[in-house]
Amino acid sequence: MTQPAVTPQAKEAARILLDTKSVLFNAAEPFVFTSGRLSPVYVDCRRLISFPAERARLMDMAAAIIRDECDDPDYIAGGETAGIPYAAFIAERLQKPMLYVRKQPKGFGRMAQIEGCMDDPAKKVVLVEDLQSEGTSKKRFVDALRQAGARIDDIVVIFHYGIFPSSNEHMAAMNVRLHALATWWDVLAVAREHHYFDEDTLSSVEAFLNDPTGWEAQNEHKRKESVSS
Repeated sequence: MTQPAVTPQAKEAARILLDTKSVLFNAAEPFVFTSGRLSPVYVDCRRLISFPAERARLMDMAAAIIRDECDDPDYIAGGETAGIPYAAFIAERLQKPMLYVRKQPKGFGRMAQIEGCMDDPAKKVVLVEDLQSEGTSKKRFVDALRQAGARIDDIVVIFHYGIFPSSNEHMAAMNVRLHALATWWDVLAVAREHHYFDEDTLSSVEAFLNDPTGWEAQNEHKRKESVSS
């Protein structure tokens, strides 16, 4: 597979993710996700909230994407839970009202699924999340906002796996555009350029990115009992 070109912004974002250890490579002892998938790579964007300088730079980038590539939104919404802090940081930069969307109504009180004040729901909302792998989890947030009357055309994430065709298919089915600061291809390119890992690890990760299912089958013997969340 031909690797996509790495933009200067994606390169900077990838270095931040690597330097803060928000992305990890380990081909010798692969990660096991809650889905059961075996992977030599792992991403934890929640770590970024503890690195103020790096966090600020990424939020500046995300705010610029919304200014430049999204139809001027009236609200910035964060998805429960990982998207909430990033939505707050971005809303502050853009001086926009913030909302957050629960995975399901909270079950008491107002039975709210959307928190915040959306006096005129027939307005434009940009949804912010930490990452996207295959895109299935975004639907509940998009559906909740649209059921409330909002218009949502864009989703912004810090990190997009960029290796699963289903991700683009799910975005197309929801009729939304996905914007990301970096993908695994960007991280791999930066890791190789700056020698973050040995070549055997990098080659194994590249094989996974090109064929996740095939890589998993070939490395099934490395599966551990522990499960990564």
